[in-house]
Amino acid sequence: MSVNNNEKIYIAGHRGLVGSALVRRLNAVGFTNLTVRAHDELELTDQAAVRQFFKSERPDYVFLAAAKVGGIYANNTYPADFIYDNIGVQTNVIHAAWQHGVKRLLFLGSSCIYPRDCPQPMQESHLLSGPLEPTNRPYAVAKIAGVEMCWAFNRQYGTRFLSVMPTNLYGPGDNYDLPNCHVLPALIRKMHEAKMRGDKQVTIWGTGNARREFLYVDDMANACILLMKLPDVQFNSLISSDAGDSNTAALPPLINIGCGADLTVRALAETIARIVGFKGALVFDTTKPDGTPRKLLDVSRIQELNWRPEVEFAHGVSLAYEDFLRTVMSK
Repeated sequence: MSVNNNEKIYIAGHRGLVGSALVRRLNAVGFTNLTVRAHDELELTDQAAVRQFFKSERPDYVFLAAAKVGGIYANNTYPADFIYDNIGVQTNVIHAAWQHGVKRLLFLGSSCIYPRDCPQPMQESHLLSGPLEPTNRPYAVAKIAGVEMCWAFNRQYGTRFLSVMPTNLYGPGDNYDLPNCHVLPALIRKMHEAKMRGDKQVTIWGTGNARREFLYVDDMANACILLMKLPDVQFNSLISSDAGDSNTAALPPLINIGCGADLTVRALAETIARIVGFKGALVFDTTKPDGTPRKLLDVSRIQELNWRPEVEFAHGVSLAYEDFLRTVMSK
């Protein structure tokens, strides 16, 4: 069995970066029964409301893309919000999905779940093998809890819940709200505004030496849809490495999604400056944190399923800049 185009699919967080890409791609490949709720229609941290939603809507499949996200500044400034909101959303949706017989659930996490000084590239087996990056530890702990919750429900109740760990994502629907957004959209906005003001330089947090991997969000959505549509034998192999027992040393129901290549923040900034057309100097503020030194995912498992990203990085940044001009600067 794999998902039928007419079965009901709930996308939690459909207005966010990943959720909106999932809606775009699901529509593009012929899925006709999508269920979504805006934040003012369904508060996912409200357990009773989530339970009632699942009881009335009875979705067959769930993409859990709803989350509170942000860059280093946001994570440092609002750590309580990041851990409380994310754990609340995950707990309520995953529990309700089990209660109401959801056939498959994809929980979207983050590569920040891996240790700060993790071997590179980071494998799924590296989870909980070392200390986390302090600047985003509350968010990472929340996402790790989501992975463990999926794993626990699979073992105890026989659910088919899979955790998907994407690398840094960008593209249409991104958050460009300074200073709460991630590094790539933040640099797009800073470079554009500096260009429009005629500034001679742009200041960037950190040394510029930290390395990051980036994936265009529609590629991420395509990977998620591929996973959700896998035949049972393949899907079950991703969630059943422990053969149903309680051996916590076994591999969790977890799969990385990325492009398999990274670049320095300095190279990222130079690429964005070229695409945006900013001609000034790039100044790196070394009094600000770099965050994790390097975050490159081992993507061999998703590649074994014959998935590869389609959008080349510079082209993806150009598409993201066009989206920024259209959705942010035109307001």
